[in-house]
Parts: sequence; structure tokens; C-alpha cells
Amino acid sequence: MTTSLTPPVVAAGSAPAGKPGKEGGATGGAGWFTYLALAIVVLLWILPTVGIILTSFRSRDDAASGGWWELFLKPAGFGDLTFENYQKAIQGTNLGEGFINSLAIALPATFIPILVAAFAAYAFTFMRFPGRDVLFVVIVGMLVVPNFVSFVPMLKIYRDLGMGGTFPAVWLFHVGFGMSLAIFMIRNYMATLPGTIIESAKIDGASHFQTFFRLVLPMSVPVLASFAIFQFLWVWNDLLVALVFLGPGDKAPMTVSISQLLGQQGQNQELVTASGMFSMIVPIVVFLSLQRFFVRGLTAGAVKG
Repeated sequence: MTTSLTPPVVAAGSAPAGKPGKEGGATGGAGWFTYLALAIVVLLWILPTVGIILTSFRSRDDAASGGWWELFLKPAGFGDLTFENYQKAIQGTNLGEGFINSLAIALPATFIPILVAAFAAYAFTFMRFPGRDVLFVVIVGMLVVPNFVSFVPMLKIYRDLGMGGTFPAVWLFHVGFGMSLAIFMIRNYMATLPGTIIESAKIDGASHFQTFFRLVLPMSVPVLASFAIFQFLWVWNDLLVALVFLGPGDKAPMTVSISQLLGQQGQNQELVTASGMFSMIVPIVVFLSLQRFFVRGLTAGAVKG
């Protein structure tokens, strides 16, 4: 008795067994409920931004008379929108100085942890030393520590060192609390890199510095860009740390300068929203310029294989 080895003939247009076609529920398109839910989430997400934009173009009297949503109830109010708030925000405040201060704070506080964390992540991934895993767990565990619990001791340390009210004080604080996440993200990404490349470099006699700068660092650009987005946005939008360690004055960033515009009774909210629109420009540019690395850098270390 012989067994035929001829594969079964599949009728034209039919999907193979176990692989349903587009008609099947497994690979079918999203239903109307999914699109409706996504539309609601997107609407709720952009609604505050729409309110900020509209309020920034309203005069003081209009902003005090009612909410921004009344423009949609009375469309004639769109004709009263003006650029006067932006002119006052530029001419009557120190936004220009605050913008320079924000850059002076955000750029070093972003690049320093990336550089240090990349070295540490390489050591945790490709080097063997006693206590490596325990030290990594301790560093990752620091993620649960909120930054405000260290305000008082850090202020005392900065006062004793004569660093109070200086940019390096803010740099060191942001670097210290951003380092744990940086090491965690970069180490997880480096663990997914092909080990054969590293072994080949060792066989060729490459040192750790050569392997790091010529192989690992160029291949880790996506995760470095991803963390750069996170860190830059956190530092740029930070108000609490800047207010505690710098305070109002000639070194205050934009967040502190904008917060000083709002009166105790909520006055000048139209100037606050107009100034806030200026502060949003740089983060948007940074995100759009690096967003192609964003998803790759976040998902590469999530799964392996």
C-alpha cells in the first residue's frame, strides 16, 4: 500500500486551513465601535489644547465673560479674536529671557544623562562584574522614589556647596532622577542587539571603548532618541524643580515666568495661554523631528526573539 505524497489541491480563491481570509473575524477590519471609541479618546485628548488656543486669541473682557466653548454657541464671537495677547506676551514679559534659560536648563539635563546612562547600560549588558544584577535592580528601584522627597536635603547640600540658585544645581537634580529610567530603557534595548557582532569585535581585538563607540552606540540611536524626547519634555515643562532651586528672577525658565503672569483671582489667563503657546513650539519641533525613532526605541526592548 502506497501513500500519495502529492499535496492537497486548494481551490482558487480559498484561504488555507488555519489562516482565515479577510472575511474571517481574526483578520477582519475594526468595527464601528472601535472607530467611535478612538474618536472619543482623540476628542477628549485635544479638547484642552483647543481651549488654550481659542483663549489665547480672546480679549481680556471676552475671556472674563465666559468660557471658550461659548464661541461655538455664538459663532459671531470668532470675529472678535485678536493677536493682542501675543503682542503683550512678547513685549510686556520676559519670555525671551525665559526661553534662553529654558534651553540652558533642558539641553544639558538631556544630554548628560544620555551619555552617562549609555556607558552604564553597556556595562550592565556586555560586561561581567560582581554584583551586576543586584546593582541594576537597585538602580531600577529608584524609579519609584518621587523627586520632591529630596528637595530639603538637596537644598541643604547646594547651600553648603554654594550652588544655590544656579543652573548646575538644576542640571544635577534632573540628571540624578532621570538616570534610572535612562539606564533601564537603554539596557533593555542593548540586550536585543545581536551578540554575534559583539563577539566578532572581541575576536578582532576591539576594546570595550571601540565596541561601544563604533558598534553599540550607532545601533542604539532609536532608544537614545526616545529617551531624549522623554527627558527634554519633562525638563522643558518642569515648574516645581525650577521654582524650588531657581525661583523667580533672571535665571527663571519659561514655566516660572508664565506662572507669574496669572493673578491670584485668575486674571491674565489670556496672557498665560498666549505665552503657553510659545512654550509649546520647541517640544512639538523636538517630538516631530525624533518621532520616527520613538516607537522603535520603546518597543525594541519590550520583546526578544
